[in-house]
Amino acid sequence: MGKVEGGMKCVKYLLFVFNFIFWLMGSLVLAVGLWLRLDPNTVSLLEEGGPDTFFIGVYILIAAGGLVMLVGFFGCCGAVRESQCLLGLFFACLLVIFGAEVAAGVFGFLNKDEIIKEIKQFYDESVRKTEAQMRTIIYAVSRTLVCLALVELYNTSVSVTSVQCALKLNYLGRCGAEMHIINQSIINLFDSMQTCHEAIEEFFSSKLFIVGYVGIGIAGVMVNTIMSLTVVNIVRFYPDPV
Repeated sequence: MGKVEGGMKCVKYLLFVFNFIFWLMGSLVLAVGLWLRLDPNTVSLLEEGGPDTFFIGVYILIAAGGLVMLVGFFGCCGAVRESQCLLGLFFACLLVIFGAEVAAGVFGFLNKDEIIKEIKQFYDESVRKTEAQMRTIIYAVSRTLVCLALVELYNTSVSVTSVQCALKLNYLGRCGAEMHIINQSIINLFDSMQTCHEAIEEFFSSKLFIVGYVGIGIAGVMVNTIMSLTVVNIVRFYPDPV
């Protein structure tokens, strides 16, 4: 293909700008995905044998973000080198990325309740394990989300924090603590805190909404960009005769 001149040179650089925006979008999606996956709070709650369902949508975002960056690079090279092959590969990959972004967004919204339910069940099951196993998970949840231990701890024989136990029970004998250890001011302070079930739902709802909004939002931007690039390519490769 010959070198472009005049007005078509403007179209060439416009293509480059569109593709550079795509590369930036890919960087954003990849950064959000890595943040959700490596967030210390999330990792501390799920790394101890927790359900992986939450991370499925995150992995889709990471893969899509990396692919968008790669495709943006192909598009930039195709525009600068005026390569129809690279630009064709660019458009083909756009369709794959679009599907992945929509899948991540829909997954985040439609599976929110199911994912939260699985995490709650994982948390509930942990209280039935041995004390050493339970402490790693329950204390991680309580510390990370700043919440109170489950009411279900009443039905176990393991020891729990005295204040947490006292808030759910009027019978301190099962808490392994003397009455004088817990004063009313501490109980009042912890009484204003939410339960861990409530904290889990709030924490992961916000995370999953991020997955959903980023996936669908970026997909929406991609639709507009694809339409714009289509028009640009029509003008570029099929210019009106002079």
